[in-house]
Amino acid sequence: MTSSPVRLTGTPLSARDIAAIARRNAPVEISPEVDALVRASRAVIERHAAENRPVYGLTTALGAAVDTPLSDADLVAYQRRVSLGHSVGFGPALPQEAVRAMMAVRIGGMAAGGTGISPAVFEGLATALNAGVHPVVPSLGSLGAADLAPLAHLTLGLLGQGEANYGGETMPAAEALRRAGLKPLDIRAKDGHAIIVANSLSIAQACLALEDIERAFSWSLKAVALNFEAFRANLGALDDAAMAARPAFGQRAVAAQLRDLLAGSALFAEGAARRIQDPLSYRCVPQVWGALTHAIDEARTATEIELASSGDNPVVLAAEDRIVSQGNFDMTAFALAWERLGQAMAHAAAGIANRTIKLMSPTVSELPRFLAAHGQNRIGFAILQKPVAAMEAEIRFLANPVSLTSIAVSDWIEDQSSMAPAVIAKTNQIVDRLRYLIAMELIASAYAVEIRGVTDGLGRGADEAYKAVRERVGPLEDDRELGSDVAGIAAMIAGSHGAGQKN
Repeated sequence: MTSSPVRLTGTPLSARDIAAIARRNAPVEISPEVDALVRASRAVIERHAAENRPVYGLTTALGAAVDTPLSDADLVAYQRRVSLGHSVGFGPALPQEAVRAMMAVRIGGMAAGGTGISPAVFEGLATALNAGVHPVVPSLGSLGAADLAPLAHLTLGLLGQGEANYGGETMPAAEALRRAGLKPLDIRAKDGHAIIVANSLSIAQACLALEDIERAFSWSLKAVALNFEAFRANLGALDDAAMAARPAFGQRAVAAQLRDLLAGSALFAEGAARRIQDPLSYRCVPQVWGALTHAIDEARTATEIELASSGDNPVVLAAEDRIVSQGNFDMTAFALAWERLGQAMAHAAAGIANRTIKLMSPTVSELPRFLAAHGQNRIGFAILQKPVAAMEAEIRFLANPVSLTSIAVSDWIEDQSSMAPAVIAKTNQIVDRLRYLIAMELIASAYAVEIRGVTDGLGRGADEAYKAVRERVGPLEDDRELGSDVAGIAAMIAGSHGAGQKN
């Protein structure tokens, strides 16, 4: 599937734009306005180089070697060595969609005009992306003080070295370029450094994660609604006046979404609820999911600030004919927003796990133990509690912060880093496990409403969720293997936005 083109006009790209490019093959178009910005920025670089001014990464070496000036004869050769010397990544290759997203984010960052990239290299990156040439990029090796290693491997592939994927086949990068009818990038002064001095992988992965998280969030609310029906929960927990009495972040909006999903439910009738007051995993859904929606919004804001900005060091201020060294590549605020989102998902995971297990308790739900409706000589959903507990525990572990742990490198010059790539990587692992938890709540709830005999009185959204489950998974008429059922519903939750094809 191919989306409409994403046009670079000087207006910042959104996370949804990046996802469209990465996952739906939307082509990138460069407007005359952006071309002019890139050329103005490049003109500043060329003037500074001609005057032999001291500029980090242009007329000096990098890192602790900033005290090493480059000769005129070495300006271009050094930039080619930058790609080779920084290609220190390892581990599994990034999925193709992540490589596409990283390319798109870097192109979008260059379009802001602070990079000083050669126009031909800028255009070459966009052309390679549109042509479907995807360098093989290892997934491990970045601290998040610019994603140097991943972007160096990306550059290496577009220089015709290493490997690349083209047309679904992995091959030598030079062959991929040849088949696509492209020439290797013609790296000039500053270009090698300009490509790699950005957090493009972290931002790219965040853009894709936001799409996945929002889809999982939507399905999680449908699972809550269906569980409320199965449990015969007290809908007073969703009362708008009660929510307004202490309007914590997001809780009124979540309560309204759940009332909408339950519209038409028999639970709204007087006396339909089994209890005056339900367990906290039911009663506090608006508060917990409200905190989650607030965390999603904060992570999106942090991500789109990065998309709208130039994190390059040094930054080219073309209007002032200046090049300034600074620390705009630091991603602490971004990393903290995403750490918080991981912790918010962990709170939601605990709620999902507790509600799913409570449905299986006759003491709490007044349904057959383990939902074994055909007798206690059946296993029912008893063993499903184990992966429920396992997924919740793994999510809780992954939600622990990693951004606090970094050590000084580069002869103690680079002594602070955000660990942003690791933060986003573990967030993606949380989302994977959260889908399985949501799937198990949906499966258990669908069967529970059947045992309860309330399938004819479900609310609109709960009924949609029930039917979506039953289209893919049948009722538990007798004990059977349940792992494939869970995997199938988790795939439904992921939709077309799964992990992506590997290079």
